[in-house]
Amino acid sequence: MSDSLIIVESPTKVRTIMKYVGPNFDVRASVGHIKDLPKSTLGIDPENNFEPTYNVIESKKKVIAELKKAAKKADHIYLAPDPDREGEAIAWHIAEEVGTKGKSIHRVLFNDLTKNTILEAIKHPRELDFNKYEAQQTRRILDRLVGYQISPILWDKVKRGLSAGRVQSVAVRIICDREEEIRKFVPEEFWNINAVLHGANPPDFEARLIKIEGKKAKIGNEANAGKVVAALKSLPFIVARVEKKEVKKSSLPPFTTSKLQQEAFRWLHFSAKKTMSVAQKLYEGIELGKEGPVGLITYMRTDSVRIAADALKEARDYIRGNYDPAYLPPKPRVFKTSDSAQDAHEAIRPASMNYKPQDIKSFLSNDQFRLYQLIWNRFVASQMNPALYDQMTIDIAAGAYLFRAQGSVLKFSGFTIVYTEGKEDNGNGEENDLGKIMPPVSEGEALELVSLKPDQKFTQPPPRYSEASLVRKLEEEGIGRPSTYAAILSTIQDRDYVRLEKGKLHPTDLGILITELLVKNFPSILDISFTASMETKLDMIEAGKIKRNDTLKDFYAPFEKDLNKAKKDMRNVKREETPTDLVCEKCGNPMIIKWGRNGKFIACSNYPDCKNTANIKQDDQGGISPAAVEATDTLCSKCGKNMVVKQGKFGRFLGCSGYPECKNTMPFSLGISCPEEGCGGFLSEKKTKKGKIFFSCSNYPQCTYAMWDRPVAGKCPQCGMPFLVEKYSRAKGAYKACSKKECGYKSGE
Repeated sequence: MSDSLIIVESPTKVRTIMKYVGPNFDVRASVGHIKDLPKSTLGIDPENNFEPTYNVIESKKKVIAELKKAAKKADHIYLAPDPDREGEAIAWHIAEEVGTKGKSIHRVLFNDLTKNTILEAIKHPRELDFNKYEAQQTRRILDRLVGYQISPILWDKVKRGLSAGRVQSVAVRIICDREEEIRKFVPEEFWNINAVLHGANPPDFEARLIKIEGKKAKIGNEANAGKVVAALKSLPFIVARVEKKEVKKSSLPPFTTSKLQQEAFRWLHFSAKKTMSVAQKLYEGIELGKEGPVGLITYMRTDSVRIAADALKEARDYIRGNYDPAYLPPKPRVFKTSDSAQDAHEAIRPASMNYKPQDIKSFLSNDQFRLYQLIWNRFVASQMNPALYDQMTIDIAAGAYLFRAQGSVLKFSGFTIVYTEGKEDNGNGEENDLGKIMPPVSEGEALELVSLKPDQKFTQPPPRYSEASLVRKLEEEGIGRPSTYAAILSTIQDRDYVRLEKGKLHPTDLGILITELLVKNFPSILDISFTASMETKLDMIEAGKIKRNDTLKDFYAPFEKDLNKAKKDMRNVKREETPTDLVCEKCGNPMIIKWGRNGKFIACSNYPDCKNTANIKQDDQGGISPAAVEATDTLCSKCGKNMVVKQGKFGRFLGCSGYPECKNTMPFSLGISCPEEGCGGFLSEKKTKKGKIFFSCSNYPQCTYAMWDRPVAGKCPQCGMPFLVEKYSRAKGAYKACSKKECGYKSGE
């Protein structure tokens, strides 16, 4: 009989922990939350101190029964859900439901699933943390009050199925605000002028005009650029200043959750949700052959950069044993965690330096290996010496004009031998000076002008957010916490408020509409600083500085007023019909703009006598016109009329031009036959429920052939496969590859 019971969240952890604790311990999993607020009702009583009503989740009743049975046999019960607020709530609910009267109840926190951490946590257990549980409850109640009371108003005023969220709606607003900036942006012309110069020593080098008569150079049009170029041709170019210095670049700290999500997006093209899913598996334990399950990384939800002393020693020992002594600093590098961070957990790092990524690659999936290697490299680099650069800056005077040239050469690689931070391509065209070799010159030296290169440029609008840059924005603004970023990004896309297109987040018409309605009717809820202040209050509740009920009362009084006002005054979009100058080509009546399940569309005002509709095409100035109908030579199998290309919620398809009298539809062909032998179908473009484009066979469900990469016509020159696929990489840009993975053909190689 086991005299101790350990209860964790995930079944995956069970075997990892059992390997270390011995036969006197029974290890069970709750499989996540066992209790939650009811789905069909608010479940919060504002009249009774906002008391929540928690119900046992129906699917967890069997799990609870098994936990109760195991608890009866144990003298000591160790509650070991994840070491965060959600985990604390799960531990609290388990303690309430399992029946722990007369038992010794302990809370244990596993920052990683290594033998030493697990045994030390059991040896030094804690009490259940009431304040942490209160912080989780407050967040849950706030989210329920907002979501369950605003959403029905949106159902009534816009359409059923919509939702509002305390944090998700602010994230959508940030994306919509950026879209508005882009829409209003007016590009301004400017010109750069570069001079190619020749000195006494090679090589020739390029310098940019930076000042005219001591002021920043501003050249707004081609005519002015021409005047400057003409004036420069007759002027001597003299070296005015030479500065040489050694520049240090220090390594970054190991990952926090947000930084891991950002870098995984930049380097691996992982979504935040995918990053957290893969990291969860690395934390819970991977089967390493005869060794069994091993937890490879520390807990992946953290905003701290703290590193345990034993981990620092392991990292330094690893660097000492694998790199030249010049790479190891004399003392460990210690990073300061921000004042707003919750410092309960360490940074994300390898749980042990005994498992090098390459040594265990065969046990990992490709995604697991790549993310583990990223975490490993960042951690190792964090404990290495800085990179050193020799930087040279040359200022060149030509009359009233001042040019500057800059170059830097890597002198000592330092931490960059292991890791460099990824960069997002925002299309700003900026160059860096790394690797630019500058010739030896001296002050007063005359230079020969080889050529002048005027270059027309235009100011660029701010870039749309990617998942990585939105996470960075949320973190900077204090919105959400490490455990919520991935969920926020998934929710706003699942709700069709935002779509991901070529790596950038675009608000949909629906997202823009809902944001406009919420900003007008619930200004506090959609206010960035207000949302950030609520996160601070949750932290204060966890620290025991303020109370849950006081926080909820302060929030609810003004919110309830906004609710009652919105029920009466919010725009009723369902009933709106916006007139246009367009005329129905079928009956001659005016066309109007309406809202439907898939957003805006134009319809005949003579409905139901005339059922003519069309998708909307909107130009950059907001002008409305019917989207062009793309006709095809395909004939409708039911009425014989031509089929036309239509856009639906799940992608393009063919619809009968005789609609609405004939509602026949067909898959839209990409002109490429399905490669499955004997199928006879063709490949068509479709969308998942989350809006992600994929390509599959028209004979689905009889044929399940599908792929993510866009197929293009063209025979593979290497294996003869009848079509290729479009690919993109940071290094190569766009290229074509064989659709057969084992072939390996890539264009341009």
